[in-house]
Amino acid sequence: MTDPKDNVPNEEDPQVEGDATNAQEPEDLIEAEGPDVELPTDGPAAGPSADQAGADEASDLSPEDQALLDDAARGIEEDKLSQADRDLVADMRADMLRAQAELVNFRKRVERDREANRDAVIAEVVRALLPALDDLNRAEAHGDLAEGPMQVIAQKIRGGFGKFKLEQIGEKGEPFDPNVHEAIVQLPTPGATGQTVADVVEPGYKLGERVIRAAKVAVAVPA
Repeated sequence: MTDPKDNVPNEEDPQVEGDATNAQEPEDLIEAEGPDVELPTDGPAAGPSADQAGADEASDLSPEDQALLDDAARGIEEDKLSQADRDLVADMRADMLRAQAELVNFRKRVERDREANRDAVIAEVVRALLPALDDLNRAEAHGDLAEGPMQVIAQKIRGGFGKFKLEQIGEKGEPFDPNVHEAIVQLPTPGATGQTVADVVEPGYKLGERVIRAAKVAVAVPA
């Protein structure tokens, strides 16, 4: 049986002395890592300050951006627009409203002109077909359209004109109106107190409110 005291290392043991010699202090280890290693320290020296970082970022801005940034900063400090800026905003608003009004008026003029052009084209087409309608009226007055296919054709033609609101004007006995009547002869009539339509030589027509052909009439005038 061994004595526990035998396991206690002797102070003169060379192995123990070697271990003590090889042991190094923490400062020696830090120096062994190299002279470039710096220990972090607490306080402002730990890194660049916020002001320095802002200055570095500001240095990357162009002169134009920097000027805009300065203007924005001044505007925030003043918290109000100058009188020149207010006048500029008012002028731009007035120009915008004026442009909107001109656009609305332009659209109205376009629609009005389009409708007028449409009515003018229809009036020209109807005016070109009026001689055929006159022939149908004469044939009907002579009894040629009593029965047969011509009567059906005449009804279809008149129905097509009716879709465009074509209206015949010029009736015997109505007052003479130079706006819708064309006097081809004047008949002095005893007892007449004014100018009236004595006879309709050729009827006139109007398309809506537009007179496309005046009625040719004989006018009875006072004797």
